Amino acid sequence: MSDLATDAEKSPQNKIALRTRLLTARRSLSVHELSLAAAKIQDQTLALVRETAPATIAAYVPVGSEPGGAELPRLLAEALPPGGRLLLPVLMSDNDLDWALFDGALTAAPRGLREPDGPRLGPEAVREADLLLIPALAVGPGGVRMGRGGGSYDRVLARLGSPGPLTVALLHDGEIVDSVPAEPHDRAVRGVITPTGGLVTFTVTTPQAGG
Repeated sequence: MSDLATDAEKSPQNKIALRTRLLTARRSLSVHELSLAAAKIQDQTLALVRETAPATIAAYVPVGSEPGGAELPRLLAEALPPGGRLLLPVLMSDNDLDWALFDGALTAAPRGLREPDGPRLGPEAVREADLLLIPALAVGPGGVRMGRGGGSYDRVLARLGSPGPLTVALLHDGEIVDSVPAEPHDRAVRGVITPTGGLVTFTVTTPQAGG
């Protein structure tokens, strides 16, 4: 599940251009290419889960060409240690995210999303996560993340405590970029996973507004 842009998007033009280029590249990927990329990302993500043994993971439900593939939630749940929990997002009307436990089932939601249908735990539930896996279109130096423009995951990242969980964005190859035009609301991640590059970690710095 990705950030969803609204008509109120006011990002700098160079950021919009980068976002458009990356979305176009994703749409050009064939079903076979997406399947191969998803399998590699799943393997590397599950290896991270097994290594870190998080009690609670907060993740997302990939749709369309988003990295990770449709089976990612099920695989994450199976990789959790005994008693572990997987939280998945529920989009609210203001584009913020609520969370619910994944019990093996997902239901169709607005905007083509899939969501858990269990009790809502509230936006603050993400603070209980030991590992946060989030979508992104690109990540630049210092872990500066760019989403689709809706701001959902910027809000999620902003409410995490310090030092907070390990935050990892899942990307396609070519989406670690030399520069992301950053705005004051943008939040960095501590790592990314790509199909061929595996896990790459960053020393997170506070992003500065950029043109």
